[in-house]
Amino acid sequence: MYSEKVMDHFQNPRNVGEIENASGVGTVGNAKCGDIMRIFLDIDDDGIVRDAKFKTFGCGAAVATSSMATELVKGKTIQEALQVTNKAVMEALDGLPPVKVHCSLLAEEAIHAALWDYAEKHHIVIEGLKKPVDDISESEPQEEY
Repeated sequence: MYSEKVMDHFQNPRNVGEIENASGVGTVGNAKCGDIMRIFLDIDDDGIVRDAKFKTFGCGAAVATSSMATELVKGKTIQEALQVTNKAVMEALDGLPPVKVHCSLLAEEAIHAALWDYAEKHHIVIEGLKKPVDDISESEPQEEY
């Protein structure tokens, strides 16, 4: 069963769409389940995430985690956005069923991929940011879906 928050973010997703000339764009997928998530960030000159949008192809949990992830990074510094983990996304949604935890991992990786893109475009290094993976199924522990 999904929490009320998951259902709300699935049925009424926040921040759907694209940001034209985004500061950073991150796209990740999960080949096993077919979910693809793209997050767009607008980061100002002070390093604050002014806006975040997403486009996700996937299940309801993937849409909900994308929606919540964009809500969690808006208004944050780059370093604070980097600290938005899959656990933070799941907690903000009041949990996910175990077979949907990979959706929160997608959200975390999509944020990191967008921050990586931003860092590359601006020729900077973001402390603690590792090169993201394109397919999270390559980096996650093996589990049955």
